[in-house]
Amino acid sequence: MLGDAVQLSQVLFNVVRNAMESVEKVQTRSIRMDIRQENREILIEVHDTGPGIAAEHLPRLAERFYRVDRSRSRETGGTGLGLAITKHVMQRHGGELRIDSVVGQGSTFKLIFPQSRLVVDLD
Repeated sequence: MLGDAVQLSQVLFNVVRNAMESVEKVQTRSIRMDIRQENREILIEVHDTGPGIAAEHLPRLAERFYRVDRSRSRETGGTGLGLAITKHVMQRHGGELRIDSVVGQGSTFKLIFPQSRLVVDLD
């Protein structure tokens, strides 16, 4: 099996939704998605110009129910499961989720897949 299309769609939905929610808080709103091959991997990167995430939060960001802004409740935000689901789906597909962020500059969510797990039909 190369990959579960439903699960991989959920992964993309999760990282794009996070970027969209992030840029709502800033004046200059930009989201960019880059897809490229490097060595034997396919990288999908979602960049946003949101407020960024402090370095101390990055290691725990993909934990279940973890929220950077603890004042957010389920009524005002998500469940805190999106990135945890994304991380576990990526692992099941032999891939990895990496998150880079700089406060005041935005965030980049990297989905890294081994090339052997993806098939692209351009027809």
